[in-house]
Amino acid sequence: MNNCWLWFRIVCSGALFAAPQLGRAVGKHYAVTNLWQAEIGLYNQSSPALGVEGSLYITGWGGQLLALNPDGSEKWRYYFGVDTVSSPAVGAADTVYFGARDKNIYAVSASGKKLWSFKTGGWVDASPALGADGTVYCGSADGKFYAVTPEGRLRWSFPTGQPVVSSAAIDGAGHIYFGANDGKFRALNPDGTKRWDYPTDGAIISSPAIGRHGELYFTSTDGKLYAVNADGTPRWTLRTGGVSSSSPVLGPDGTIYLSVNTNHCAISAEGKMLWQRGFWNLTQPDMFGESAAAVLDNNTVVFTGRDGYVMTVPDDEGGREWIWNYWLYGPSHSSPLVAPDGVIYVMGLARELSALQRNTPLAQSPWPTARGNSQRTGRITSAF
Repeated sequence: MNNCWLWFRIVCSGALFAAPQLGRAVGKHYAVTNLWQAEIGLYNQSSPALGVEGSLYITGWGGQLLALNPDGSEKWRYYFGVDTVSSPAVGAADTVYFGARDKNIYAVSASGKKLWSFKTGGWVDASPALGADGTVYCGSADGKFYAVTPEGRLRWSFPTGQPVVSSAAIDGAGHIYFGANDGKFRALNPDGTKRWDYPTDGAIISSPAIGRHGELYFTSTDGKLYAVNADGTPRWTLRTGGVSSSSPVLGPDGTIYLSVNTNHCAISAEGKMLWQRGFWNLTQPDMFGESAAAVLDNNTVVFTGRDGYVMTVPDDEGGREWIWNYWLYGPSHSSPLVAPDGVIYVMGLARELSALQRNTPLAQSPWPTARGNSQRTGRITSAF
């Protein structure tokens, strides 16, 4: 290990930063405990997913799918051998689906055995979405969006003409929504026919969120956040100036949380900016936020950013202060994962996945976290 890096890790080994006095005292209610860290490997840009039985699944930049037990011990590693930024989605029987830069979509069993791979014509940086019937939906850099059966056979494909890195979202009726680099946001029927498309002035590289009444929220590199009805008619547009791949998530009251360049933001259901909270470390102006937030059941929002910090902001304080920060030893592209028992799993470009004890589960919202739920299925739950 490089001596400078070792020195840096020793100096920062405490890794926890208590909140300062910013208008009120901060007590034990706001403490966080680092339960464990597991070595994953460097430069991981995907987000972990949670299995039904509590196992954690992580795709690594070094070409591996890793399964961990809830205590951080390793269950198995499946090596597929190429780079990936696609986050795993966990389906029935804890089958894990993900894409990779060898142009394949993979399915791996809960025991770590490859079930199948489906070849596309380009890199698969998008994360799969899983239909209620087990269909796997995913776009590719070859300019096509694919529907693949649970057995790994092509069901249909839809041409976009431009790369698809936006991960799809599926509503309660099975309609599929995603964006593409041609600037169009699309809605497809379950049989692959087009319902409608909605034009923007830039590539759509983030993933949509689905609201309680079927409304859709998504961003474009044209610097706008869009709200569109389920029939494709516009609700509102907010100019944020954002150009990154950060995806929106939703609070129980419909508030939208999004990282916009170097700010974490809250936006009302009517499209008004409520507050902005700057990254903790702004020493590099290009450290734009790439990840999605997670909304907890106590009105707290958990953000990660390329400044390398996990930041928790109480929404009832209007974003004026943070509760606690946790340093990830380097920038993060990964969205936080929240388990039903409230444990928060976070990962950066450094080697470790960290488990933080908070005892607060996800909020009761239609889309409180990246890909809609902790299994990262990209499908809205029947409860909403």
